Amino acid sequence: MDFLPTLWFVLIAFLWIGYLLLDGFDLGVGMHMLVSTRSEKERRLLLNTIGPVWDGNEVWLITAGAATFAAFPVWYATLFSGLYLPLVIVLLALIVRAVSIEYRGKAATERGRRVWHVLLGAGSFGAAFGIGAMLAITTTGLPIDENAIRVGGAFAWFSLESVIGGLAVVGFCFVHGATFLALKTDGDIRYRMRRIIRLSAPVALLPIVVWVLIVVADGSSLTAYGLVGVAASGAVIGWIANRAGREGWAFTGFSVLLTAGASAIFLAAYPVVLPSSIDAAYDLTIQNASSSDYTLGVMTVVAAIGIPVLLVYQGWSYWVFRKRLTAAAIPDAQPVVPAVKRP
Repeated sequence: MDFLPTLWFVLIAFLWIGYLLLDGFDLGVGMHMLVSTRSEKERRLLLNTIGPVWDGNEVWLITAGAATFAAFPVWYATLFSGLYLPLVIVLLALIVRAVSIEYRGKAATERGRRVWHVLLGAGSFGAAFGIGAMLAITTTGLPIDENAIRVGGAFAWFSLESVIGGLAVVGFCFVHGATFLALKTDGDIRYRMRRIIRLSAPVALLPIVVWVLIVVADGSSLTAYGLVGVAASGAVIGWIANRAGREGWAFTGFSVLLTAGASAIFLAAYPVVLPSSIDAAYDLTIQNASSSDYTLGVMTVVAAIGIPVLLVYQGWSYWVFRKRLTAAAIPDAQPVVPAVKRP
């Protein structure tokens, strides 16, 4: 019976889309701290927009990985061992980003703060690129044999598709982060981000369009093509709304682009969870990679309780911190006083 494996395939797709939507703008804000700010106060303003939510958004990534491990252990084992190198890069980038967020405010000098904000931007870029590359490989193929073991060296995963996927997530996060900042700030940063979106979106979003078309063009259903149309409409609406100064509609439009585009990719890939670039007979599918129905049944009960709680809690968090921020509201930096002074 394929109902439970299909349900968990849909739930894992939902978790990945949720992660890209939520942590996507966090990563984008990190990139903009590196390339789109003019002063330390502006960088602190950008950091304050994601301060209450960034760590909660990362829960979606952890949950997506844990759900894959429990629901599709063969998929998890093959993917995480076959993509060991990019996975390590992603983990290091996420660690660098998290440490930078926590430690940049404790730097005693301007040079120290500059180092941390450079690391924050680099970590955000590296995490976005690595996650995009891994997701692209998951949907386009990895050289695995009949035993679900990767064939080739440490860089067997590296391909044109993985680069396109990496650039797709980087480009989306850059635009999504700018849209979030235009929605969450007021003053010069707000209008600067609107200009950045207007100029960068047509180029930055091109890789995600290419990625979607690569996957969907391979004999997909009419529903998948319909989702591609919805994604394209979302991109157009987002760009037009941004030009009109309607930040909420712009954020919604680009979110529709990601949601519909990623849904089209997962729908086109179904029921394959990891294609083999060696032979289609070696593909991992929801049938040969899933856990038992009993395991999936227990997980379904847990998810039916946990996912609504997660959605309500995060929705409440965003509601509490919904107001716009301005650079004028950011207090001047205070000197860091060590707990123990040197003699």
